[in-house]
Amino acid sequence: MLRAPLVTLALVAGCGAARPVEKPAPPARGAPTAADAQAIRDVLAEFMAAIKAKSGDRLAALVTDPQILFTSPGEKFDGRGAGGFPRFVEFVTTTPDEIEERFRDVVITQDGAVAWAIFDYEFVANGKVSNYGIETWQLYRRDGKWRAFSVVWTQNEPPKK
Repeated sequence: MLRAPLVTLALVAGCGAARPVEKPAPPARGAPTAADAQAIRDVLAEFMAAIKAKSGDRLAALVTDPQILFTSPGEKFDGRGAGGFPRFVEFVTTTPDEIEERFRDVVITQDGAVAWAIFDYEFVANGKVSNYGIETWQLYRRDGKWRAFSVVWTQNEPPKK
């Protein structure tokens, strides 16, 4: 009668010695490659520079198509937004004001040829913040270049002094 427990004990002890072959962990979901993260940051930097330079051509080179979703949804948001990117480019290229947009705290998530960039922004006119909020871009990599296919942001006004 003592044989069964000893055999069982020997089998259990033997199981611990053999270890299964471990597969390497898959890459972290959403972690951009260093090269892609830098390329996306370069797109964002070029966007800021193009606004400051008031260059419609430089802005247009950063999107997949002028008809991308480009809006700050308000209460009556229809899924598209009024004017979108073409209206923004018209504003940037014709305003007499000195303008710039500042991005900070950029977080990039990537899955293959699609990426998301989310960050805080401030839009500055004549040295004063005119609005600020959170901006998110959806980007697509085609022919080795990242371009935005959607830009959506919140819009807050600074407190009145």
